[in-house]
Amino acid sequence: MFLNVLESRRSIRKYEDRPVEPEKIEQLIEAALRSPSGRSINPWTFIVVDDRAKLDRLSRSKPHGAAFLKGAPLGIVVCADTSKTDTCVEDASIASIFIHLAAASLGLGSCWIQIHKRTREDDLTAEQYVARELGIPEGVMVQSIIAVGYPGETKAGHAKDKLVYDKVHYNTYGIPRPWRI
Repeated sequence: MFLNVLESRRSIRKYEDRPVEPEKIEQLIEAALRSPSGRSINPWTFIVVDDRAKLDRLSRSKPHGAAFLKGAPLGIVVCADTSKTDTCVEDASIASIFIHLAAASLGLGSCWIQIHKRTREDDLTAEQYVARELGIPEGVMVQSIIAVGYPGETKAGHAKDKLVYDKVHYNTYGIPRPWRI
């Protein structure tokens, strides 16, 4: 069943104009809270945003790759407390992908918006902009925003024969996998 989600999952940037039900939001949050973290420190925090005005402002967090958030009924901002661990980027990334995959399993579309280390055209970074908009304290990194909603577009999953198997090495870098299925 999980592999079916992986086979069909695509990043969705257009959404129907309908809210995500509270029970599905709870399932997305549960998935995020179940994500693994180094040494089980769980440095992440999540901000669930369904306020249209805030989503509109967050859609302007960076010049490219966030505008579609304005049309999403839900955004989940994934943060991590940088004072808790040196693996906060990894831990927040894992939580982000758990949300992304859980959304697909619930029949929702989603798309990851990278915020950490992204620039803007003014004097703020994307992280600083989001932190200011949502009252996120200093020392809490903003990794991503996951846009979520009912898909307003249909995309086929990536075909297996289009996967980049030449990125897979066997026992030693540069040795291709010896099997073909």
